[in-house]
Order: sequence, then C-alpha cells, then structure tokens
Amino acid sequence: MDRGRRGVLAGIAASVVAPAATAELLRRGFAAAIGERPSLDEWQSRVEEYGCDYMTVGAGELQSRLAGDLVVLQQQLEGPERWSVAARLLALYAKTTPGAGNSSRWYSLAVTAADRSEDLSSRVWVRGRAALAMAYEGKGLTTAGRLARQAVALSDEPSLGRLNAVIAMAHVAGARGDTETAYRMLDEGRRVFDVAGSSEQVSDYAIPEWRLHTFTSMLLSRMGDERGAVEAQDAADRTRPATLPRFATHIQMHRGLMMAKAGDVKGGIAHARRALDNLPVSRQSLTLRLLMDEVEQAQPA
Repeated sequence: MDRGRRGVLAGIAASVVAPAATAELLRRGFAAAIGERPSLDEWQSRVEEYGCDYMTVGAGELQSRLAGDLVVLQQQLEGPERWSVAARLLALYAKTTPGAGNSSRWYSLAVTAADRSEDLSSRVWVRGRAALAMAYEGKGLTTAGRLARQAVALSDEPSLGRLNAVIAMAHVAGARGDTETAYRMLDEGRRVFDVAGSSEQVSDYAIPEWRLHTFTSMLLSRMGDERGAVEAQDAADRTRPATLPRFATHIQMHRGLMMAKAGDVKGGIAHARRALDNLPVSRQSLTLRLLMDEVEQAQPA
C-alpha cells in the first residue's frame, strides 16, 4: 500500500471513528477486517439506498448509519471500484456534518477518493455535488467555486456531475452579487439538464425536474428575483412527489427568504419559521437550519 493511500485511509479512520467511537462502530470495523465482507455489488446497492434515504431520513440517523458503513468500507479499498463507492458515500456523509469547515474536509476526502477511483464520471460528480451543496447553503463559496470549475474542466460531456457544477457556479455568482454570470450559468444548467436530467425522482444522486426547480428557486429568491422565484417555486410544487415533505419545506422557506428580500423581513421570517416548525424535527436537515439562519439575517435586495 503506497504512502498516499495510507494517508487517505488514516484520514477517513480518524474522521469517522474519533467523533463517534462507539462499541458498535468498533465491532463492525473489526468484524469487517476478520470476517465476511460485502461484495462490490452489495456496496453499489447500498449507495443507491443511501441516495434514496437521504431524501426522507433525518441527518442524525443517516450520519450514524453512514459512519458504520464507512468504517467497514475502509477495510476494503483494494480496487478503483470501491474507491468510487467510498467517494459517493463520503460526499453524502459531508452533508450530514454541521459547519462549513467540517463538511469541506469531508468533501475533500470524497474528491480524493473519487480521484483514486480513476473513474471520470465519479470525479466530475463528486466535485459538482460538493460544490452545489456548499453553494446552495451559501457557505464555503471559494471552495465551491473551485470544485465546480474543476468539474467543468474535467469533462465537457453533459452529465449529472456537470449539471451540479454549472448550477453551483450560478449560486456562487448569485451569492456574490454577480447577477449576469448567475443568469448565464443558470441558462447553461438548463441546457445540460435537457440532455442529462434524471428520470429517477427520489435520490440525492439524481436531478429530476422538481429538483432543478428547487435549486433555481433558492438562487432567484436569494437574488431577489421575485417573479422568477415564484415561477420556480410553483413549478417545484407542481412536479415534486408528495412523499418528500422536507423539500416542500425548502420551497416554503424560499418564499420566506423572497419576502424578506422584497422588504417584508418580519413576515418572511415568520413564514419560514412556520414552515420549519411544521416539519418534524426528525425530518429536518442541516441545510434547512442554515436556510432559517439566512432568512433571519436577510436584508431587502
């Protein structure tokens, strides 16, 4: 095993085990080292399951499960295919960790794992997804912009990874007040979506129509584009599966942000707070809590 790989493994082990060194995590890790280990097909199935679960399960529960599987997986990183699995799970784990600094470190590990996989689609997707996750939350914009540019430079083929990256670039520009670039990249994202958008409706690894509208709603609400935001919000509500109440809450909180940006700060905060309070705590995400902070701090555009 080369020194670079040992460094990555040490980073994964320290980051996963140290914060949650429970007896169960230790048991699973040693059991994986000395016993029967999941096959590649089983790992790929778990990736798909986690992608679906992310859409409905609370951050706390998902983080605990992911940590356990990452402890097991780090015993099995012999080939590029498993590095690709690790990259996607690490990117998902990053979304369950509070604080831009913490999540950025996890995204960095995910990018390293994707590069180890030598799979171009994984390298593009992980960078694009990490960039969009940070940019949507308005945090780590410098890192988000860098990862998005890397993803776009790696391949010009229409893909979900490129779509994530281009929409991330729109969000970074919008958050920095560069509306011209934000609208231009949003239009580019729509063109990529027309080719690479997902038919899968419920997975963090997919971007169907309703999710593109959700990303657009956040961007335009943050920029104070009331007309465009309302169109995106109505479209998201019209196309989103009824089984995803957390994402319905996103849209309602976007409406609160839009109200605040339009000048009704008090009403916008109240609207967003009601939407968040109506969602059970077990269903809430770190992203929603950050969004509530943003609404409370919003200034009229």
